[in-house]
Amino acid sequence: MTPLVAVAGRQGQPSRVSRDAVCFAGRRYLDCVLRAGGEPVVLATQEISDDGAAALVERFDALLLMGGGDVDPAWYGEETGPHVYGVLPVQDRFEMALLRAALAQRTPVLAVCRGMQVANVVLGGSLVQDIGELPPGPVHVDHKPTGFPVGAEFALHEVRLEQGSILAGATGGTSLHGASFHHQGIARTGAGLRPVAWAPDGLLEAFEHEDQWLVGVQWHPEDTAADDPLQQRLYDRFVAEAASA
Repeated sequence: MTPLVAVAGRQGQPSRVSRDAVCFAGRRYLDCVLRAGGEPVVLATQEISDDGAAALVERFDALLLMGGGDVDPAWYGEETGPHVYGVLPVQDRFEMALLRAALAQRTPVLAVCRGMQVANVVLGGSLVQDIGELPPGPVHVDHKPTGFPVGAEFALHEVRLEQGSILAGATGGTSLHGASFHHQGIARTGAGLRPVAWAPDGLLEAFEHEDQWLVGVQWHPEDTAADDPLQQRLYDRFVAEAASA
């Protein structure tokens, strides 16, 4: 049977597209899942208990956490800095509850950009509130396009993958070029998470859980997957894992 992939939806304001507020998922994410042979199902953002999240996740074969606004720094014990934007408390609580349920049920999880940051925080890690405040790396890498969060869609840069990682196995190599659109990053890595990919400036670009199928990537493979087979292969591997779960 076609594996069902739960996609944690986003909230949007009323517009010309809808007179009411909307819950949505980016078409590029959905297309990647469809090309991989899965069926994406967008879950409406909602207040949900851990028991409710467990019952919901149990109906699916995998969970996809998308990119989006920043995680509230209070979740990792910090005050909100001047560069934090797009915090939506109900979104944090919703995605965190879904992720806790997925981990408890050993449901495969692909966590992209903000999703990676959510996973890190849930597992006890912390975030860099703005990577522009970090000391310069050995080389300069643009992780966000000019005018972020508006303007160009993404910046493209090299990502180096660890040999033997799920990512290297899925893509068939140890280097790729990822579409980057973020201003935050991983500071302290959460429990059970193993760093497996880095940008040339040393910024962590991906981790994998040591004990189950959780892959977090800081770049956006869906942005270029239609034209870059290496990026689509990550979604292919994710959906294949869902099919075998």
